[in-house]
Amino acid sequence: WYQRRVREAVVSTQSTGSSGINAEYRVDSRASKILMESLMYKMCYYRFGEVTVDHRQPAGFDRTRDAVIGDKNVKLTHVEEAFTTTNWLVRIYKVKKPGNRNEVKKHKSKKDKPLKSRK
Repeated sequence: WYQRRVREAVVSTQSTGSSGINAEYRVDSRASKILMESLMYKMCYYRFGEVTVDHRQPAGFDRTRDAVIGDKNVKLTHVEEAFTTTNWLVRIYKVKKPGNRNEVKKHKSKKDKPLKSRK
């Protein structure tokens, strides 16, 4: 499912020439920069470059797409892996707390006083 959504995003951002849309979809080293920077690609292939599924294939080989993934060193900045099943069919991520922003302090004014309850 994620591949279809990413492809739609990639195709919609690329300008089409006179020959029409090139619907080629790649996850290997020739994949588009837009695809490889997408959050869905990163969430799908996070730590995938460390995995060897077959002794005859290199690490990061995607058997479904018959290709070695283009970015074997995916880094996540806004989410972290919470759970992955042994066969990697289900992957759950947790959104990290924003550590790059300072807490905003509200300036209290006289107008910010709590309202008194009426009796």
